[in-house]
Amino acid sequence: MPIPEDRSNCPKQTWVGRDRRARRGFWGKVCDGHRPPLQKNRFMKSLALLHASQIVTLSGPKRPRVGKELSELAIIHDGGMLIRDGKIDIVGPSDKIEKSAGGAKIVDLGGRAVLPGFVDAHTHLVFAGNRLNDFERRAGGETYEQIAKAGGGIWSTVEKTRAASEADLFAQAKKHADWFLKGGTTTIEAKSGYGLTLKDELKVLRVIRQLNEQTPLEIVPTFLGAHAVPRDTSQDKYVDLLINEMLPRVAKEKLAEFCDVFCERGYFNVEQSRKILSAAKKLGLKLRGHIDQLTNSGGAKLMAELGATTADHLEKTDEQGIAALKASSVQPVLLPGSVYALGSTSYPRARQMIEAGLAVVLATDFNPGSSPTPSMPMILSLACTQMKMSPVEAITASTINAAYSLNRGDKIGSLELGKLANLAVFDCEDYRELVYWFGLPQTHAVYVRGKRIR
Repeated sequence: MPIPEDRSNCPKQTWVGRDRRARRGFWGKVCDGHRPPLQKNRFMKSLALLHASQIVTLSGPKRPRVGKELSELAIIHDGGMLIRDGKIDIVGPSDKIEKSAGGAKIVDLGGRAVLPGFVDAHTHLVFAGNRLNDFERRAGGETYEQIAKAGGGIWSTVEKTRAASEADLFAQAKKHADWFLKGGTTTIEAKSGYGLTLKDELKVLRVIRQLNEQTPLEIVPTFLGAHAVPRDTSQDKYVDLLINEMLPRVAKEKLAEFCDVFCERGYFNVEQSRKILSAAKKLGLKLRGHIDQLTNSGGAKLMAELGATTADHLEKTDEQGIAALKASSVQPVLLPGSVYALGSTSYPRARQMIEAGLAVVLATDFNPGSSPTPSMPMILSLACTQMKMSPVEAITASTINAAYSLNRGDKIGSLELGKLANLAVFDCEDYRELVYWFGLPQTHAVYVRGKRIR
């Protein structure tokens, strides 16, 4: 059940004391079946973290990092951090922080490594069910396109998501949000795209909004109504519905910051994608795109033409597409998890993109079909072993560069003065161990806005 806009009129309302979320600092009026928004501005007043083996600050230029900048982490050894009111006040050697701590609560990190909370810039957080059957069929040799034509793929998740209530979708997605936090991810982008009707796309976006209000995970919403064409309509009719009904409603209700489209053979061609994204841009939404995943459709050039914020996937993008992205400063979001999970070996040309001067981003592509993982450390491992990125480049691509791709580089993505104290502490002495020891959870603690939430 969605949260009413005005809870004061809810007939089920009762007064309660501290509920199960008391640790988040809420006291007040709730009703059965409804939860009030998590008060993310309730900070611990002052906290001093001391004796980290490494604090990977990523301090540097106030923009996405390119070229050699991707390899500059600005590490402080035996580092510490003073946090006041949820923001970073001082970062430096532990002895300096200890002298400045005053009455702050002291936490000894015991020689563990500290990184900015990961920023996952491409996820499909809200959906119903799973795609276990698809997974088994892929293991038997069927391709993504074959499975989709046989009734699996995106459409099978659409049917389950349409049938689910908001409450059911919220419960499942809340579990997944906790998975992200366990892995040290503190901010994600989350797309709709499993509704494909006005009613159901709005339902998914409202669940994303509720999750943002009621969990510690910070979520940036994206409208992906152009994920596939419903079976009961034509492509042209659905494009008209997207442009004339869905997008205006999404914009009016301020349910999304970005608009995305799956520009691919069998889904939305370049001209249809141009129409949808141009309409979204006129309504004030920023642009992202699923581009050149299965074929080189010319999507990279389209995203450059439209001045998109990101172009995502890019498994089949060629030299001309890379040059177009560079010319328009479009950030590539690379998703090695989907290549791995689909059993493919066609990884994006990460090294060529870095050498061309692109501000590369890494993300999980968390979804039930082609990348069922919320683990950013796993993605870092794939980036290094399969795309030949260095560990330091992978860290930069999953933190500060990802933050800029969500228009939040001034607030998160690095551990610098004035930024939100979103960080993860790992049970290792060297940040490279996160990539080296793959398949092993190493998260010791996670802080969001200066408050330990794991």
